[in-house]
Amino acid sequence: MFSLNEMPSTTALFSAYASFTASMMLVRSMADQLIPHPLRSYLTSALHYLFTPLSSNLTIVIDEKCGMTSNQVYNAAEVYLRTKISPSTQRLRVSKTQRQKNITVTIHKDEEINDKFDNFLLKWRFLCTESEHRQERRSFELTFHKKFKEQVLESYLPYVLLRAKEIKESDKVVKIYNRARPYYSDEEGQGDWGSINLEHPSTFDTLAMDPDLKKTIKDDLDRFVRRRDFYKKVGKAWKRGYLLYGPPGTGKSSLIAAMANYLKFDIYDLELSSIYSDSELRWILLSTANRSILVIEDIDCSVEMQDRENQNQHDPDSHTKLTLSSLLNFIDGLWSSCGDERIIVFTTNHKEKLDPALLRPGRMDVHINMSYCSGNGFKILASNYLGIHDHCQNQLYEEVQGLIDSTEVTPAEVAEELMKSDDADVALEGLARFLKRKKIEENTVKDKGGDQIEVQEAKRLKT
Repeated sequence: MFSLNEMPSTTALFSAYASFTASMMLVRSMADQLIPHPLRSYLTSALHYLFTPLSSNLTIVIDEKCGMTSNQVYNAAEVYLRTKISPSTQRLRVSKTQRQKNITVTIHKDEEINDKFDNFLLKWRFLCTESEHRQERRSFELTFHKKFKEQVLESYLPYVLLRAKEIKESDKVVKIYNRARPYYSDEEGQGDWGSINLEHPSTFDTLAMDPDLKKTIKDDLDRFVRRRDFYKKVGKAWKRGYLLYGPPGTGKSSLIAAMANYLKFDIYDLELSSIYSDSELRWILLSTANRSILVIEDIDCSVEMQDRENQNQHDPDSHTKLTLSSLLNFIDGLWSSCGDERIIVFTTNHKEKLDPALLRPGRMDVHINMSYCSGNGFKILASNYLGIHDHCQNQLYEEVQGLIDSTEVTPAEVAEELMKSDDADVALEGLARFLKRKKIEENTVKDKGGDQIEVQEAKRLKT
């Protein structure tokens, strides 16, 4: 040791440092010449390992993409972590599109969120980097103690996937899609599906339908969505076909909306008249999403399809036209298996006009007769529109109920009459007059040679 009086001068220190540096450079040069490169790399890694303290943590990187497809774990984590934002989080990302009902809040890049699962801690971190091609690459880093690796992979991440699915289903806004074919394009399958939020408020509670029939439909829907494994076991496509038939105004569209709102399935409204070939129909099937309702309205008159036995025999251009056989293959053939958990709903005002091949099970599994309004249907409409119930002991209410049971009147007609006044008695009086007039007109049509007094009475009620 040097005493204070023997401390070396600055010049001596600098000289010693220069000598040491020169010696190290000489040693490094000799090492480069005498020690092979692979051995040098190994020695460097070994020294780094020896002098670096061991970490007890493990980090899993969850990238946004798996090649060209989305990473389900990343998407689930993005949804799940929205529920884990704490007051300590310093930076948040906020967004809202025009069609979203609520503001979406997510974490900003480099922010961290802590989570707890089975009494151990996990730390999430959101990373966002830019690649050489100026493309944004996003990922999550999940850090936890190494000893919990198996629990994270086998329990925690599946839990995140499940919770994210539940959150998305509870927050989902049902949409209705319509396909617009661009007039400027001659190529098949170029039209895209456009969508808007399904604002139709119809539910099974508000449907003017027999309660037993509503329960049957709901039970059938519930049974369908929970039988994924069953469909796979028996080798059938996971789909269900419904035929809604009956006069106009009996609530076919309202029932479709109620089914969509009940299951939270999007609706794809398919107009067969806008499809020009079998290949275009197949492309459209591939462009629809799972967990959806495909609606084909007025199937009896929406398109003039060729007869299955005679098609392709006399028309040289028949291969470019939409055929009935293609539609059958679309709903019950090989192409029907392109997608899961789908419901296909057909509507018609004239069931008797449909080809029998369309009606068999596997194509139209459930046939629902949307009939005229009944007494039970009137109870629901009176409650919806006027806020009155059958227990109110209203004499006019009972009269109207009796008239409805004996008259062919649609729920749409009844609803229109009930909307004409906010006063319940006035609305019921107007509905009673309407029903009496309609009943007299029905009787007159049935017996054209009847007494002209009935016609005069109908005219009086009309005024």
